[in-house]
Amino acid sequence: MSVSLLVAAIVVWFGAGAALSFYARTKTGSGMSEFFLANRGIGGVVSALTYSATTYSAFMMVGLVGITYRSGVASLGFELAYLAATVVLLTVFAPRYWVAGRRFNLVTPPELLSLRYGSRTVGCIAAVLSLVMLVPYASVQLMGVGYLVETLSGGGIPFAAGILLAAGISLIYSRWAGLRSVAWTDALQAGIMMIACVVLAWYVPSRLLPSGVGDAVRTVAPLLEVSWPWPMFLGMTLPWAFFAVTNPQVVQRLYSPRDVTSIKRMIAGFAGFGLVYTVLCVVLGLAAAVVVPGLANPDGAMAALLARVPCALSLVVFLSIVAAAVSTLTAVMLTLSSIVARDIARTLNPGIGEETELAAGKAAIPVIAAVCCVFASLRPGLIVVLS
Repeated sequence: MSVSLLVAAIVVWFGAGAALSFYARTKTGSGMSEFFLANRGIGGVVSALTYSATTYSAFMMVGLVGITYRSGVASLGFELAYLAATVVLLTVFAPRYWVAGRRFNLVTPPELLSLRYGSRTVGCIAAVLSLVMLVPYASVQLMGVGYLVETLSGGGIPFAAGILLAAGISLIYSRWAGLRSVAWTDALQAGIMMIACVVLAWYVPSRLLPSGVGDAVRTVAPLLEVSWPWPMFLGMTLPWAFFAVTNPQVVQRLYSPRDVTSIKRMIAGFAGFGLVYTVLCVVLGLAAAVVVPGLANPDGAMAALLARVPCALSLVVFLSIVAAAVSTLTAVMLTLSSIVARDIARTLNPGIGEETELAAGKAAIPVIAAVCCVFASLRPGLIVVLS
């Protein structure tokens, strides 16, 4: 695929997102809750889409496809276990987080720990741990974009340029108007993600595997074997099972819905989105193992598959993966910057004013983006494992 086509597609997509972000900026007031939580006024549909886009990042269309390519259907059990656990945890805990956020005017997840244990030091420690643990997770979003643009452009756009591209777009969306900008652009990006995945999952079996995915995969028997040993399955599944209550960027989303009805719609919408998206990504991973076997790097399976489909479809799928990566990265950057302001800066200087606190949070966004770029440039490990 030519570099000019890739760049043109990115410009069109970014233009649509930038227009939404600019409009969000005109609706954004002042204050920490306004910037980081959209004044706690996000509706149910947008809440479902932004939660889905934040959760289902580049690890799905790049990482999950890659690990399915390498190890077969076992990856479906791992991902569905995560989805089921998340829906249960959200059903039980999301209303409680929402009530606590409003009652005590909470902005960040570590702030809840400070309140619960009566110590800002506890929240500060949790904040530092969040920074350390979320940088690798955010960085794999950049890696996904980097691998994809490098492969699709035939090396015309290097890995490093893909990293900088995704980081720059995420920086603009998150820095410009906070959560209102991020939530609205996430809604757009979630739509692109789902449409692209559905169309690609229809095209590949019907055009590249005329006998169907099932018959084609049966010719490669190991793909249908549950090859993961229990220690590996548990090691991959257990951390993800508690994702909804341990990862700050998704916990913070529970503070922002408008009302309890919006929370219920968010959970239902996420469950439906997650089920369809997961099954389709696994189907694509199995199909890629048949269509483009023998890849040294499983994370390149999606890019290799896209080289076999029409240019227009390849561009749409490419944009959907960039959108998935950017939506997760913006969420992480926004959450970490709020943590820097509320749980670190305020702990170090308890008398800090809200205006100064907000300025500290905004100043942290480009720093976090730069650190993620450095980490991603090292290319450490498989995307799904790092996630």
